[in-house]
Amino acid sequence: MPTNILHDISDWRGRAGASGIPSICTAHPQVLVAAMRATAPTGLPLLIEATCNQVNQDGGYTGMTPADYRDFAFALADKEGFPRERLILGGDHLGPNPWKALPAQEAMAKAEVMIAAFAAAGFTKLHLDCSMGCKGEPVALADEETAARAARLAEVAEANLPGGDFPAPVYIIGTEVPIPGGAMEEIGELELTTPEAAKTTHAVTKAAFLDRGLGDAFSRVVGLVVQPGVEYGNHNVVDYVSAKAQSLSAALSDMPGMVFEAHSTDYQTRDNLRALVRDGFAILKVGPGLTFRWREALYGLDLIAEELFPGRRDKTLRQTMEEVMLAAPANWDRYYEGDDAERAMMRHFSYSDRIRYYWPVAEARAGEKALFDLLAGVEIPEPLIGAYLGARYEDVRAGRLAPKAEDLALAAVENLMQDYIFASRD
Repeated sequence: MPTNILHDISDWRGRAGASGIPSICTAHPQVLVAAMRATAPTGLPLLIEATCNQVNQDGGYTGMTPADYRDFAFALADKEGFPRERLILGGDHLGPNPWKALPAQEAMAKAEVMIAAFAAAGFTKLHLDCSMGCKGEPVALADEETAARAARLAEVAEANLPGGDFPAPVYIIGTEVPIPGGAMEEIGELELTTPEAAKTTHAVTKAAFLDRGLGDAFSRVVGLVVQPGVEYGNHNVVDYVSAKAQSLSAALSDMPGMVFEAHSTDYQTRDNLRALVRDGFAILKVGPGLTFRWREALYGLDLIAEELFPGRRDKTLRQTMEEVMLAAPANWDRYYEGDDAERAMMRHFSYSDRIRYYWPVAEARAGEKALFDLLAGVEIPEPLIGAYLGARYEDVRAGRLAPKAEDLALAAVENLMQDYIFASRD
């Protein structure tokens, strides 16, 4: 059986090449294409992940099962010429969260079906997250119960591995982050995971695995999700402060073979991202930050299209997205507070980027296609790029970037990917 690329990630620091890896958590096709294009020249592997809410046996909000997502990712890679052997598929927050309104027995049964599907589809990085209470339970469970449920899911995953060209999966344990989908409140100062809490999670999870005879599987537990002091709210970012995380970072010396996984690294500066990797937070999760960049670029192109071809479309892309979101408010309504104007602003511009849930909707896809069709073959004037896509202006002026709509949009995402690639290499 092939060796999992991530199996020795704890040894990456201090040797040539990668010392960490970004985790691209999205199902947006153009974002994935941009990630592949940015990563391809580096020789680095590309880790892309789907959450339990995006992709599951019921289709999630993307309509894709794990096998569907695998085929979708491989098709994009093949089209882009990105080698499949450098593509790592991950499943994030795999546990009962999508069904936590049900009693635990029912929710866990559904979680078992889900992780079996992820494992059978050849996903080789699996985050086991059973920390949330189900119907009638506390919001957060005790470490021992969380670990016991995680081990139960690992046992199911191990029984459903596809074999063949797929390596055995590595596992990520723990959770010190908001529920999948993001924080629901304004973010202030964060309480970092304590070294003691991290080591306790590791110890009780190891015990739970061994109780089920899963010693080999536990040897493939390579990462622990912790809170290093990074997060973002709807319109603020909490920056990483390395000095505050040193005692947590030092705890890795007591957990051989482990690294930390940092969620919600979206919107951290390039230097902060590099500091995270240097401090042992080797897996950097990013998702909304990438689709935020895509939306930002598309809205700039939307304004450019109205400058060049006023009134040519029945409605702008922004108008289309507003209608789509208002027609199905469940993915944003309870997350945004304030008056109507404030909520309207956040629907389109919030850091939490809850607009990302709507790009798969047929009307949204049609609006996006209409925009690119209108600008197809158009060499966009530099002054309009400066006015509406200012971050791309210098690259266009220097001849590094073609002034074409698709190139400009993909470049916005690739530019952010470069920050993560920089952070992940010595």
